[in-house]
Amino acid sequence: MKLKFLLLLLIPTLCLAQDKFSKIDSLLSYYERSNEWMGSVAISQDGKIAFEKAYGFADVDKKIRADKNTVYKIGSITKTFTAAITFQLIEEGKLDLNTKLSKFYPQIPNADKISVAHLLGHRSGLFNYTNDSVIVSKFKEPITQKQMVDQITSYQSVFEPGTRSEYSNSNYYLLGLIIENLTKKSYAKNLDDRIIKKLKLKRTAYREKPTTNQAFSYNNFGGKWSKEEPWNDSFAFAAGAISGTASDLTIFMKALFDGQIINQESLAEMKKVEDGYGRGIFAIPFYDKKAYGHTGGIEQFASMLSYFPNEKISLSMLSNAKGENNNDIAIGILSLMFDKPFEFPTLEKVAVDTKILKSYEGTYSSSTFPLKLTIVESNGQLTAQASGQPSFTLTTTSETEFLFRQANLKLVFSKDKITMSQFGNSYEFTRE
Repeated sequence: MKLKFLLLLLIPTLCLAQDKFSKIDSLLSYYERSNEWMGSVAISQDGKIAFEKAYGFADVDKKIRADKNTVYKIGSITKTFTAAITFQLIEEGKLDLNTKLSKFYPQIPNADKISVAHLLGHRSGLFNYTNDSVIVSKFKEPITQKQMVDQITSYQSVFEPGTRSEYSNSNYYLLGLIIENLTKKSYAKNLDDRIIKKLKLKRTAYREKPTTNQAFSYNNFGGKWSKEEPWNDSFAFAAGAISGTASDLTIFMKALFDGQIINQESLAEMKKVEDGYGRGIFAIPFYDKKAYGHTGGIEQFASMLSYFPNEKISLSMLSNAKGENNNDIAIGILSLMFDKPFEFPTLEKVAVDTKILKSYEGTYSSSTFPLKLTIVESNGQLTAQASGQPSFTLTTTSETEFLFRQANLKLVFSKDKITMSQFGNSYEFTRE
């Protein structure tokens, strides 16, 4: 079980007006001034950029401000590009959805049962290599493709292929290798020839080294930005190593749905949803509207891309700072755009003595919640980690109350106990 991250977007009939963009700009500037967010936002309508602006710094230390040309790592939005190239190969007759992984990597467990469709839709049962703490500890070092394949081969299957869906970066790493195998060209070359040049994307690329206008990623410790050391992109590869700008991403999504990259039959296959997963994109329904898109995260970069086919609207949000959650900001943007009730959030933090924070450290378990919670004090803030999940930083609202807004989560501490509230549910934890 995972803590749920929800994106609740309300999309009525669209009518873009300049005063709405002024309000959106005010909201994003508010997050920036509060040291809660840095990044870039682009909104397109009918394929034309209607709003585009960057906030904060590309390089805090050198005081280089971000602008619309600043390049951000987009993380798992890379998977949408990888899926599109895979469907191009299917259209070319080099591959089909039923092609088995055993054709390329017979040594991988269940390879004779895992199809290309399973890889695309996260239905392979392959263990997600980014859940391996040993691998994660080496993300800043280069790794060869053979080493990664050997690593994926060493894991036991999580479930029988095709029986359910579970997100795994291993799927898209292997799809990238299959693309290279079939074309005899690098993934980067395929990306460049098949998508970037075709769409004339100016600043999107698969990069293994930083480029000019590249943003660095930052964590927020005690209200100050701390630079994150870059990961080596050989780990992310076709699952998450593309960088680009917000406006480029809106162009890409419009072209994908307009048939400029793959045909409509392939797009229909890409949009098929099983257990909540499409094939390189996710479906996001809102009342009588529906969007498609993907999110991403790498280092402290966070990204979100959505496209509403009926309205021909695309929203791209790229951030290089781990502060406020992109989902909450997206809710604000779209609420302002579509005249929905919205109040600016309260972002002020409360300073609490380190001794008090230290007193909350420990591992807590609950008889009604399947995961344990580990609480640690670091740099004047509490971090929490559920069993098998990434750690997350809590916002201090009082000496006993802490929030993780990204997941609508509140923790209230008392002597050796935590009361956790999320989405109307409450759980009691006791320190072990």
